[in-house]
Amino acid sequence: MKKLLSLILCCLILIPIVHIRSGAVYAAATTSEIIMETSSGRVLYENNADEARPMASTTKILTALIAAESCNPDDVVTIPKSCVGVEGSSVYLEEGEKLTVKELLYGLMLRSGNDCAEALACHISGSVAQFAERMNQRAVELGAEHSHFTNPHGLPDDDHYTTARDLAKIAAFALGNPLFKEVVSTRRAEISWASHEYNRVLINKNKMLSELEGATGIKTGYTKKAGRCLVTSCERNGMELVCVVLNCGPMFERSKELLNGAFSGYQLTTVYRSSDVIDFIPVEGDDEPCGIYIKNDIRLPLTTEERKTLKIVYDYPDQLVPPFKKDHQIGEMKIYASNKLIFSEKIYTIIGK
Repeated sequence: MKKLLSLILCCLILIPIVHIRSGAVYAAATTSEIIMETSSGRVLYENNADEARPMASTTKILTALIAAESCNPDDVVTIPKSCVGVEGSSVYLEEGEKLTVKELLYGLMLRSGNDCAEALACHISGSVAQFAERMNQRAVELGAEHSHFTNPHGLPDDDHYTTARDLAKIAAFALGNPLFKEVVSTRRAEISWASHEYNRVLINKNKMLSELEGATGIKTGYTKKAGRCLVTSCERNGMELVCVVLNCGPMFERSKELLNGAFSGYQLTTVYRSSDVIDFIPVEGDDEPCGIYIKNDIRLPLTTEERKTLKIVYDYPDQLVPPFKKDHQIGEMKIYASNKLIFSEKIYTIIGK
């Protein structure tokens, strides 16, 4: 059975619709771009978002996420010889030096230390190769199924690649980890340096943190093969967006343009509350019907025009046949704007029979 509910959401503040242009002055034909709202995963803009390409040091977003999920921030890591003198950007780790996981995360995400990436990889998985296997497994779990990782830092490798869409999915999920979010939003940090009388002072390379209103992260990247890459997170008026640009020369300017356009055109709107019972369905052989619901509130970024045309379609059976458990999935809620499907959510039973 399908039921249709048309909603006209009245808002006190009217927001002008801004068209985010793929042909804007900063966009290049070879650039991959995407903007995603983090709570719903809704894509607000994309350009070449599914093209597989190298991503340089934005690789470290997944490295940092796995470290934040796997380790206590105060865990102590003893630096092995294999992690000293790693090619590219570095915090100049020394063999036998001891740093905490959190210190290495600062070195990884602020200074973009490739040595920190390998130190975390070896601490967690025993080797860079084994850690890369874990990265690939975690990427698939996060829905990033068109990516492949061979190292924790993003140094060039023909078999090391992602897409703008996959990277946005990884970044959006990572922002839900408090340690990750704390590290990537930090502009300046000091970490120990045992062989010196002073600490290493790390300044975040991501100037979006100081130049863009509401910016909270995340990571820059560059290799000759990947070009300039940037993943930015930004929050305004309760809405958090992730912007990914890959192989984009003016990556900061382009990201600002895209994010400012998205925030001007969209407002996070509560469409449905999980506390609301959708319906009560008859149960075969039972006088008492069973209520059905969705588990989470639905909040979506919508334009003014979309809020005027919003429709919710429920798809669930006319009758339930026992036995079934509490929170048994029995249908789906689909949300349309301007007759286009923009979101779906599963429907569950409130009780079991």
